[in-house]
Amino acid sequence: MDFSSAADELYGVPPADFVEARTRLAREAKAEGDAALAKRIGALRRPTLSAWAVNLLARSATGDLADLLDVGEEMRAAWGSGRGLGDLERRRAGLVGSLVRTAGELAADAGSALREQAVREVEDTLQAATVDADIAEEVREGRLSQPRSHSGFVPAGFATPPDQEERAKPKPKEKPAKAKPSPERKPEKKKEGEPAKSNVARTSAVRAKRAETLRKRAEQAEDKLADREEQAEAARSEAQEASAKVGHLRRELERAIAERDAASRRAERAEQNRARAEEAAREARRAATEARRAAARDPHPG
Repeated sequence: MDFSSAADELYGVPPADFVEARTRLAREAKAEGDAALAKRIGALRRPTLSAWAVNLLARSATGDLADLLDVGEEMRAAWGSGRGLGDLERRRAGLVGSLVRTAGELAADAGSALREQAVREVEDTLQAATVDADIAEEVREGRLSQPRSHSGFVPAGFATPPDQEERAKPKPKEKPAKAKPSPERKPEKKKEGEPAKSNVARTSAVRAKRAETLRKRAEQAEDKLADREEQAEAARSEAQEASAKVGHLRRELERAIAERDAASRRAERAEQNRARAEEAAREARRAATEARRAAARDPHPG
């Protein structure tokens, strides 16, 4: 066993079976004498339902997922070079929609249907993977424990279709024809865009901070849940061991009782045999006494 194979196995099982599987693998690693590996395995966190569903895609929808991540790489390259996105946004939307449906089907087939919130988290994670190369690698690896979202700067083309973006831009012809730039007006022109940009930046920063706060809270809640599950699993193991001991002691007690009852029956039979033998001995002594008396009364026997 190595860490990679253990992690691959763990993040492929349903979340409900994660703790049990992790305990088993950690014990196996410890039994093999690799305490460091056992500790690393024990530190792995149980995935949320949505993260597990994305992990399923990495295992069972590899081709479609790779297509989406390739589209994301092309989009990042296009944005970095200043080129237009062309039909990349349309391709991304189609692949994300298809993969979200596939994730729902895979999860349902595995016995854990996705609710609306989990479906949104799957979609957010796939979208984030097209924007952030690090998230893309995590998704490709298939070992997510938490859903992902991109809270940093998103290029305009990633969020707004190019035609809408063009319509949103102010048109030069709308400016007064006689307005001429002057030293006094240049600062005013510069200030016109600053409040909007500042408001957008502040709004984005607030949303990003809130998203990060909520993510940390979710991780803390998941960590606490995992700790509680570990404690519950340890308690269940102790209870099972105690139950096994009780069963063993009960069987020992039942065997001892059976042996006692058998010995009691043998003692009763022996007592009965002794009583009969004692009675026979008395009868024999009585017969012998009577014979001696008879012989004494008859001086001429025969």
